[in-house]
Amino acid sequence: MALAFASASTSLTALRSPRAAKTTPKRSKVRKQVRVIGNFSHFGEVVRKDLQFLKKGISRGIEWANEAFHIPQVSKTLDDVLWLRNLEDSQAAPVEPRDWPQPSYPGLSGVDLFMADLKALEAYASYFYYLSKIWSKPLPEVYNPQDVVDYFSCRPHIVALRLLEVGVCFLSAAIRIRTSGMRKFLRSNAEKDIDGKLSQYNFGMVLKETMLNLGPTFIKVGQSLSTRPDIIGSDISKALSELHDQIPPFPRAIAMKIMEEELGSPVELFFSYISEEPVAAASFGQVYRGSTLDGLSVAVKVQRPNLRHVVVRDVYILRLGLGLVQKIAKRKSDLRLYADELGKGLVGELDYTLEAENASEFQVAHSSFPFIRVPKVFPHLTRKRVLTMEWMVGESPTDLLSISTGDSSTYSERQKLEAKRCLLDLVNKGVEASLVQLLETGLLHADPHPGNLRYISSGQMGFLDFGLLCRMEKKHQFAMLASIVHIVNGDWQSLVLALTEMDVVRPGSNTRRITMDLEDSLEEVEFNDGIPDVKFSRVLSKIWSVALKYQFRMPPYYTLVLRSLASLEGKFISGQILSFPFASDF
Repeated sequence: MALAFASASTSLTALRSPRAAKTTPKRSKVRKQVRVIGNFSHFGEVVRKDLQFLKKGISRGIEWANEAFHIPQVSKTLDDVLWLRNLEDSQAAPVEPRDWPQPSYPGLSGVDLFMADLKALEAYASYFYYLSKIWSKPLPEVYNPQDVVDYFSCRPHIVALRLLEVGVCFLSAAIRIRTSGMRKFLRSNAEKDIDGKLSQYNFGMVLKETMLNLGPTFIKVGQSLSTRPDIIGSDISKALSELHDQIPPFPRAIAMKIMEEELGSPVELFFSYISEEPVAAASFGQVYRGSTLDGLSVAVKVQRPNLRHVVVRDVYILRLGLGLVQKIAKRKSDLRLYADELGKGLVGELDYTLEAENASEFQVAHSSFPFIRVPKVFPHLTRKRVLTMEWMVGESPTDLLSISTGDSSTYSERQKLEAKRCLLDLVNKGVEASLVQLLETGLLHADPHPGNLRYISSGQMGFLDFGLLCRMEKKHQFAMLASIVHIVNGDWQSLVLALTEMDVVRPGSNTRRITMDLEDSLEEVEFNDGIPDVKFSRVLSKIWSVALKYQFRMPPYYTLVLRSLASLEGKFISGQILSFPFASDF
């Protein structure tokens, strides 16, 4: 604008005075130079265009944001909520004004009601403070049913998500099984016969994958089922037996971190060597082979991270399910006690210091029986999540069985015969060890699945994993021994009396009716070459049917005894060498 006014004034001056016009060339030249130097119109145009570009870009960004995030709709909705426009009604009838409500309680003034409201608010505040205390309470280290109920009652979403996960996994497994069944239905009869065993094995593989996906608690259940080929079939048992060996390990870095946290110092200060990969991975932990600073070969078991919460959550869900079954079946006995007993056992297995104490106790109790071998525990290298024991060299029953029944191209006849000899010796040692534990020491290894047994070249039977032990009283030992004799002799009345001594039959029960039902169920004992052939699984199933009818009790020790003996017998049956002659050894 200043340059424009300067140009205009110069023109007017030239028109008014010719003299001035003659003398202006020099000045005009100077003015032109000044005008050229002070011309910022091009810079202004560039800035103006840049501002327009930025304005358009911002407008487009706002339009995109409005469309993508529905900002106008959200803003309108919030505005309507704040202004309560949704409650407005253009056709609403006029409302007559009302006065402030007066107290309707005779004899109470507004001040009295106000004080009562304050007391009510105080009560609600104290209750919410109590809830906050419960929410801040951690999961108990030792399994306690009430503490577990309090913990998960404040976290129903955790239980609901787990139930959804379990339901989806089993639904997916059912769909896979059904689709495979439809494919089998469409085949010819000859193909069905050929693929019969394969379909059973595939069913077991689907079940195994489901157990693996659902985590440690279900893996434990699958491992227990795998030892019962007489119940679920040999093909399904073969598939589930892979749960003992094919559990995926967790990363080594996490394992080393757990070891450092538990031991309180770097691993190098305690061990001169730790294997890069775990030599075994179990449902609750994994084992590394290592060497101590003084050169001793050891097995270091490290617990999986965040395991206690997962296990207790699944036990709590089982507890809810058993409580529901109890109500539907109208059972007098509390079925949730079985879940509580399982929870105590599993949580006890998570404390490796207790397992170390169990191993030492088991070793002392069986020190007079040289064929039973227990690895030495290193207490100074053991904590709640880290257990260090002597490295035991031996063959597992699964390896011996695979060698003895393997292909001749893989193993020589000498190797197969040697594996069969070792397996037969292991079976005999297992029967003898079970009888010693059951009738002599009263201290039973409650989880003797194949992964926890070893056959040592010296002829010893090695036991591993002492997280779960069964301790029996003398009166229960004598009563159980008597019950075996009564079963062999077919004396069912005396068997009922022995079961009463074992705290299985409730006091005041109709023992005569129970005796008659047991006699009808078990009938006569079969004899093989003059020797009574008593299979533990058959007797157990028959007694179990009568127990359900008369609502027998299952004391904690009795449940663990059944689990231990059933696991051993199932493994011996799967070897097809020798069934478990539990009573015929007497």
